[in-house]
Amino acid sequence: MIDLYAYATPNGRKPAILLEELGLPYEIHKVDIGKGDQFSKAFLAISPNNKIPAIVDRDNGLSVFESGAILMYLAEKYGQFLPTDLAAKTKVVEWLMFQMASVGPMFGQLGHFRNSAPEKINYAIARYEKEDLRLLGVLNRQLENNEFVVGDYSIADMALYPWIAAAASSYLQLPLDDFPSVQRWLNTVGNRPAVKIGMKIFAPDFSSQYANVLQTA
Repeated sequence: MIDLYAYATPNGRKPAILLEELGLPYEIHKVDIGKGDQFSKAFLAISPNNKIPAIVDRDNGLSVFESGAILMYLAEKYGQFLPTDLAAKTKVVEWLMFQMASVGPMFGQLGHFRNSAPEKINYAIARYEKEDLRLLGVLNRQLENNEFVVGDYSIADMALYPWIAAAASSYLQLPLDDFPSVQRWLNTVGNRPAVKIGMKIFAPDFSSQYANVLQTA
């Protein structure tokens, strides 16, 4: 059994997608970051950076924080969605780090300055929008000759999907017209049953045969 501590954000959805793909039983603990749940002492003991998501593996008592580390841990433990061949594994990890180091932070900054900053700063909005469009171009080129990001469907796809799916939303307002391969990939990945379920974590219509939803951490 896996305890998943999360919220309805792109990072929070990533491990839910993988848990659904693996078909593992898990309990979801809602960490309401709008209310400051992430700063509780109990959650700090699991996630030293006070960030969601985090997991606790009841098999061994191990806690893991940072979404990329969670994906790697689960994929390696259960031998799925991450190649064992060193070269192939390295390529998947490269694109996982592309999401962790670039897509997530840069998309997050655009979302902040578009929607949450106390004052509108046009320079910041333009800067992050330009960088996010560049990142979409990088991903589009990678997908021009690949059905999935790297070879077979992997944790790289699961990490990127929730963020890229948010690109054209009213929150980020990034046009995808110039990225046809990204659009095709979004449709392919988004039609997977596990992805559909993982993306609805904490939604009123969330339903999973594997998950039990608890209210708070």
